[in-house]
Amino acid sequence: MSKETTFLIYCIEIYKNAKALSGKQVMALFNKYHVPEYVVSYFEALHTTGERYIVDDIDLYIAARQA
Repeated sequence: MSKETTFLIYCIEIYKNAKALSGKQVMALFNKYHVPEYVVSYFEALHTTGERYIVDDIDLYIAARQA
């Protein structure tokens, strides 16, 4: 498993816990807004940040795509 894939799984888990969602709900949301591609693309920057930053960044990314 690549480091990017491992990090994506980590992001799914922290997002799930932060938002009190199921894994299925998070994956539906992430797939709808192409979050996995975003996380993998920006792995180098994101993996150096904390959990709260990652959750907030994903929220901003999703909000920008909802508009």
